Amino acid sequence: MFIQPQENLLPDFHEHLKVVILGTGTPRAFYGRAKAGVAVLAGDKAFLFDCGGATVDQLIRTGVMPQRISDVFFTHHHSDHNSGFFDVFITSWRTHVIADRVFEGRNVPMNVYGPTTTKAIIGKMREGFDFDVNLRVTYNVSAGEGANINYFENNEGVVYDRDGVVITAFEVDHRPVAPALAYKIAYNGKSVVISGDTIPVDKMVEYSKGIDLLIHESYNKTWLDALIAKFPEQTVGLSNPAKYHSTTLEVAEIARQAGVPHLVLTHHIPAPAANEEAEAAYTEGMRDIFAGRITMARDLMAFELV
Repeated sequence: MFIQPQENLLPDFHEHLKVVILGTGTPRAFYGRAKAGVAVLAGDKAFLFDCGGATVDQLIRTGVMPQRISDVFFTHHHSDHNSGFFDVFITSWRTHVIADRVFEGRNVPMNVYGPTTTKAIIGKMREGFDFDVNLRVTYNVSAGEGANINYFENNEGVVYDRDGVVITAFEVDHRPVAPALAYKIAYNGKSVVISGDTIPVDKMVEYSKGIDLLIHESYNKTWLDALIAKFPEQTVGLSNPAKYHSTTLEVAEIARQAGVPHLVLTHHIPAPAANEEAEAAYTEGMRDIFAGRITMARDLMAFELV
C-alpha cells in the first residue's frame, strides 16, 4: 500500500514549554504568511491560541497533529484570528490513519476560551456546521461528544489551571473590537505572554514582568506612512492599523519596561520579506530602546523554554 507517512511529528509529551508560531500574517493575504495562530505545548497537552485560515495545515507542517487540539483560546474575533475554526473543529474530531500510526480523533467536547463575545460568535459558527456534523455522527460514526463545545468566557483572570499548566487572560485594547484579550501561559517554571492585537496597555508590562518570552503584534509606522503617501486613495484602509495596533517602537518600549529577555514580533504590518535584510529594516530603531533579544517571527518558528 502507498500511504503517505506523517513526518516530523513532535513528541506527545513536552517536559518544557514549547511555543510554535503558526501564522505571522494579517487579514491581507501574503505569500508565506498564514493568518494568526500559536500552538503552545506543555506536558501532554497542545493548546491553540487563535486559529486563522490555514491553521490545520500549519499544525501539520510543524509536526502537531490536529487531533491533539481540544482547547482553543481566542484573543478576539477578527476573521484572521477565528476563520480557521471550522477546520480545526472538524479535523481534530476525525480519526486519522496513516502508514504506521492511528491518531484518534477528539472524543470529548472542544473547549473554547475567549472574551465575553465568544459564545455568541463561535456558537453561530457551530450552528453552521450542523449539516456536516450530523453526517459525521450518523454516517462516519464519529464520537458524538466531539460534536459539542464547552465555552469558557472570561476577560480577566485564570482561565485554565490543570496538570501544572496555568493560563491567565487579561484585557487589552483593540477597540472597536472589544473585549480583546492577551494570555499568559506558565508551565514548569517558564512563561510566555501572547499579546493578541492591541495598542500599548499598562497591563502588558505588568503581566510580562518575569516572563521568558513575549510574543507581541506590531506594525512599522514608517513603512505604513510610505504606503499611504504612495496610494492616497487607500488612506482609510492603510491608516486603520495605527488606531488599534502597536508600532515596533512602542513594542520595544513595552519589552524594555517589562524587562523581558526575548521579544518576538508577529502579525507584521506591512509584511516584510522573510530575509534578514528586510527584517532588519522592519525593526530599525527598536534596539535603541530595547537591549534584549528581538526575533522577527516567521511562520512555523518554534521556541523551547528550558
